[in-house]
Amino acid sequence: MEGVPSGGTLSEIYQRSRRLLLRTRDALERLERLESTTTAATGGGLDSPELSTSIKRDIIQVQSFCVEMDRLWRSIGAKSQRDLWRRKVEQVAEEAESLKESLDKYFLRNQRRMMEAKERAELLGRADGDSAHVLRIFDDEAQAMQSARNSSRMLEESFATGVAILSKYSEQRERLKKAQRKALDVLNNVGLSNSVLKLIERRHRVDKLIKYAGMISTIIILYAFWRWTG
Repeated sequence: MEGVPSGGTLSEIYQRSRRLLLRTRDALERLERLESTTTAATGGGLDSPELSTSIKRDIIQVQSFCVEMDRLWRSIGAKSQRDLWRRKVEQVAEEAESLKESLDKYFLRNQRRMMEAKERAELLGRADGDSAHVLRIFDDEAQAMQSARNSSRMLEESFATGVAILSKYSEQRERLKKAQRKALDVLNNVGLSNSVLKLIERRHRVDKLIKYAGMISTIIILYAFWRWTG
């Protein structure tokens, strides 16, 4: 099973998604071939819970990759590259959704066949052990199908939880970026204010020097004039 994305690049996660889609499609085709074989041989249809659960798990994994890729392509600076990756991620998400729909239809068909076969066996009402054996087989298959559905539901809930966590992480990341920009603006404004204050203080000092120099010059001139007239 492909690993959960953990800091991989957009290209790496995309390649893993494509490989996983190919494997999932092949597994789904095997499951459908098994369905056709058992239907033709027995008139019913037996499920492979391990295979169907594995397919469901891989589909959910691809969807989680899509969530991560959706976050990554939005951070690309160049618009042309951003648009290209958006289309690629959307294509992967659409293929995963198509596989999920095919698997859901398979589950419904298989469940319907098992219920019909069980009803037929019950209607026959045979007293021999063959009928009881057939009923036990379908009871076991029904339990296996229920177990597979429970597993699928748990996987879907886990996926939904993962999507919610990633969405919260993305929102927090955006809020932190905005806060950082505001902090930088404040710091820049503070820096500008400090520069203006320093300039004003220097101007005040120069003005004081000019005033004192003028006063001293005036006193010297008056004193000189008084001595000259005296």
